[in-house]
Amino acid sequence: MGTIITFKRPDGQDASGYLANAARGNAPGVVVIQEWWGLSEQIKGLTDRFALAGFDALAPDLYNGKVVPYHDTDAANKEMSSLDFIDATTQTVRGAVAYLARNGAKVGLTGFCLGGAVTVIGACKIPELSAAVVFYGIPPEQAAKPSEVRVPLQGHFANRDDWCTPQVVDAFEKGLKEAGKTAELFRYEADHAFVNEQRAAVHDREAAELAWSRATAFFGKHLG
Repeated sequence: MGTIITFKRPDGQDASGYLANAARGNAPGVVVIQEWWGLSEQIKGLTDRFALAGFDALAPDLYNGKVVPYHDTDAANKEMSSLDFIDATTQTVRGAVAYLARNGAKVGLTGFCLGGAVTVIGACKIPELSAAVVFYGIPPEQAAKPSEVRVPLQGHFANRDDWCTPQVVDAFEKGLKEAGKTAELFRYEADHAFVNEQRAAVHDREAAELAWSRATAFFGKHLG
């Protein structure tokens, strides 16, 4: 459905990503951020799904063409550890936001796992955003504090998650509430990466569909 495009970062460098356009013109935009595996076929599929839901959707490639197979967690961890999260967010992701906003559309940001952490950073550091939806990823506070969130934020988290743990989620929610931010966080009796239908060991269809309906409704409210 979609296609690979090139767009400009604020610093003038080229970046690439997977773009899927909504059927109607002048649609709001959603930037979709990958898991630690890279710009996988599953993430492209989610990008297509956002387009079918009425959003122009763009998934920037933060690994510059590298995609790690699901069984190789060591390689995925190496790629994630070598990623400059601030540069990726304030340059590549912000460039993707600007691309979708070029005709005046409102743009939201969403991401999964690694992409969830990038989404929180973006909610703090990308002024052109209008909303953010986070899936099971929160960055360290030195990268983005809850008090710095600029836009309405929705979060989806797994109670059985040893990466983005319930304790981390509780602290993040507490910080958002204390700062008076517009935010709603949902928790699911599921595992980390429960939205990923290509990973049968962790996928939870019921939780994934509920989270999807909440996310698209949230974006419809804030971007429409």
